[in-house]
Amino acid sequence: MNIVPSKLPTGHPKVTFGKVGVLLVNLGTPDGTDYWSMRRYLAEFLSDKRVIEWSRLFWYPILYGIVLNKRPQKVGKAYEEIWNKDLDESYLRTYTRSQGEKMAERLADLPNVVVDWGMRYGKPSIAERMDALKAQGCDRILLFPLYPQYAAATTATVNDKAFEYLMKQRWQPALRTVPTYHDDPAYIVALANSVRQTLSTLEWEPQLLITSFHGIPQSYFKAGDPYHCFCYKTARLLREELGYTEKQLRLTFQSRFGPEEWLQPYTDKTMETLAAEGIKRVAIMNPGFVSDCLETLEEIAGEAGEIFMHHGGENFVHIPCLNDSVDGINVLETVVRRELQGWV
Repeated sequence: MNIVPSKLPTGHPKVTFGKVGVLLVNLGTPDGTDYWSMRRYLAEFLSDKRVIEWSRLFWYPILYGIVLNKRPQKVGKAYEEIWNKDLDESYLRTYTRSQGEKMAERLADLPNVVVDWGMRYGKPSIAERMDALKAQGCDRILLFPLYPQYAAATTATVNDKAFEYLMKQRWQPALRTVPTYHDDPAYIVALANSVRQTLSTLEWEPQLLITSFHGIPQSYFKAGDPYHCFCYKTARLLREELGYTEKQLRLTFQSRFGPEEWLQPYTDKTMETLAAEGIKRVAIMNPGFVSDCLETLEEIAGEAGEIFMHHGGENFVHIPCLNDSVDGINVLETVVRRELQGWV
């Protein structure tokens, strides 16, 4: 527990300190679906050296000469299909805000703890929210990148941005980063519960459950990124928790981009061949995403389902992410309380 002096010397500048901040950080979101909002977001995202590791001399002419002139319109249309019209924002922002608010409620028994949320790309930024936490007296901050499976292109770039912020501070808050929680029992049980809950509402029984994870280039994996292994362990533990056989649950990777070979098997290619294997009733989920977003709602619930049905599938269901459900917040709370030990 922090010990805060009850009285400062006469004439001392006003300072606030002695609190602990918890900052939940998700990938990010554009502010709108229009061209310029999408361009700003994609420029920040695709210029990150953790995301695209190619030489800047090679990549930037492609990014600024081709990608940012054509891709904003295409991605903007995709976002438009899954946009939260009521709040005029992406569902990723909606769910991340709700996760932050519900986490604050869960930690109400720790009055010294302040919970906030931010985005790696877009708004609110990591620096902005760390500034806000410091202003509220947080001299210790627990940084929580909301990715169950560590990857350099996700968890590491969130940490990088937080460390970059610290480099500019005269009075740095102490910082802890949440490690991978791909095999945490609370997380595995929550995933299994979400499967059971969705399947209980169906009038048909899936022959196969697919766990679709976001992919990374093979070159990143060969360079030492552990993400591939973490995904496979999550899938194995989930299969064991559900009591499924290896034939009842498969792992695939989605969202490849560019000419490189990515982790396989690919989700879209898998969906094309299932019916030919005699598998015509499929359920699919995205264990690597804590919140539904473009990659889950448009790419998987929409596009992957269409591919499957077009190639002979009969029944398809997408199992929602944990989002701000009771089980989803249980997972986040479990991780946060564990990582706060010694500070509260």
